[in-house]
Amino acid sequence: MGHQHITIAPRNQPSFAVLFNPSEYSLDKANTIAQAAIPGLQAPILQYVHGNMRTLSMDLFFDTYEEKSDVTAKTDKIYNLLQLDRSSHAPPICDLSWGKFKFCGVLDHVNGKFNLFLADGTPVRATLSVVFNEFIDVQVMVQQQPTESADHRKTRLIKAGDRIDNIAAEEYGDPAKWRPIAEANDLDDPSQLEPGFVMVIPRLN
Repeated sequence: MGHQHITIAPRNQPSFAVLFNPSEYSLDKANTIAQAAIPGLQAPILQYVHGNMRTLSMDLFFDTYEEKSDVTAKTDKIYNLLQLDRSSHAPPICDLSWGKFKFCGVLDHVNGKFNLFLADGTPVRATLSVVFNEFIDVQVMVQQQPTESADHRKTRLIKAGDRIDNIAAEEYGDPAKWRPIAEANDLDDPSQLEPGFVMVIPRLN
């Protein structure tokens, strides 16, 4: 990583650098698997349900002892990432970069420890344990991960002008097979598809 510092860039807000890089970070991802117990079998059948988001965990170190300044001026920049954005009513999406490492996510939680103080009680050293949850725009995800066959459950982003019978024709080769799609998505009116809706295309048995 050289002498590059971690940069955190909250969208629509000024970016800032964390001057003391962590000694390590943890990047975790898992799948959600459902178990179906079948009478007569010694073990349950496992079925893939969906992939889970990645989580980034690390400890960030802050030290202003030599400056004799309040370290919370720096740690507050991290805590403020938990505040709701006025326009989106959600915590800001942050782009993290450290050399070639890139991660886009939302701060999930912070655990801070302040362990060095000046004589007047001003904190000058802190370690913040942070966890970011990965953010991927749903439209980008659908475009990047198209499935290849109607043999498996998949998703599809609805565009203006899409019709459920045309979708059934494209996915199953038969426009009359639109009912499984309507049932899988709990559509009250299959003739009205909302653009931007991520539709589930179920597997045909």
